[in-house]
Amino acid sequence: MKNILIFGGTGQLGVSLCRRLSKDFTLTILTRNTHQKAYRLKTTANEGYLSIIEGSIFDEKKLRGLISKAQIVINLVGILYEKNKINSFENIHTKFPYLLSKMCFEYKVEQLIHVSALGIEKAIDSKYAKTKIDGEKAVRENFPKVTIIKPSIIFSVSDQLTTHFMSLLSLLPVFPLYYGGRTKFSPIHVSDVAELIFYVINNEIISKKIEAIGPEVFTFKEIIQILLRCINKKRILLPMPLPIAKFSALFFQLFRNPLLTLDQLRLLNPKYPNIKSEGGNTNFDIGCPSKLFFEETVKLYSYNWRTGGQFSIVKNDK
Repeated sequence: MKNILIFGGTGQLGVSLCRRLSKDFTLTILTRNTHQKAYRLKTTANEGYLSIIEGSIFDEKKLRGLISKAQIVINLVGILYEKNKINSFENIHTKFPYLLSKMCFEYKVEQLIHVSALGIEKAIDSKYAKTKIDGEKAVRENFPKVTIIKPSIIFSVSDQLTTHFMSLLSLLPVFPLYYGGRTKFSPIHVSDVAELIFYVINNEIISKKIEAIGPEVFTFKEIIQILLRCINKKRILLPMPLPIAKFSALFFQLFRNPLLTLDQLRLLNPKYPNIKSEGGNTNFDIGCPSKLFFEETVKLYSYNWRTGGQFSIVKNDK
């Protein structure tokens, strides 16, 4: 049985992926803190199929020991905002993929899967996007057979998208729309991304760039309207002028867990749609279509934010 080494396995996608892969492979997960991060993973696999190792992704000696024993390596590591000098966009999105891919080539790993992001190619004014693109280039140069998966926004009951916005919408009477809420997205459920990665492994797909998208396309405003329907709320959606939006982002990014950063605001520009690119190769094109639709899936857990909870009645339900 092949051993898969996963970096970033304690996040939203990592937990779902471990649950999917542990039926067919043995898994090794590297995490910074087994006490804080690994508890969600411990019930995803049978005993003996999952090893959780504590360590830093920049500990070269430990990396070599782990990679030398793996047949398949998956990199899910990524951050939405910079926390400190160590957890910077450049370190996480560019330098680590460079180091990892170089070692994978050195130890003749059979398959390397690198998860990046969709809709970043033209966002040259975003540090997040630039470092993601640089990371993709570094990985392809060091490991030409790499498969790069580029998801649109990922949603689930444990995400930082729908749950975050439903929490805000349940409290705020007015919700700001940056750029008028015109930016387009193709949200994909975390289980569909996990299924895609399994499909790539199982079919030995290499040297590919795959855009992971859901079955629908929405503007940001439409996403917020769907979430409002799901929690049975009515709110004023207020387009926010760009100068005020920039000022609010500068303020919010001072917080430990910022609601919005200036870099994230740049990515919300409608010029950078988070949907299938022109000529892009998607999960649908390779025979692994997404199965879960946004609104009907969010409804399954949105009761946490409804008045009355699980047994409340949603007005648009029949």
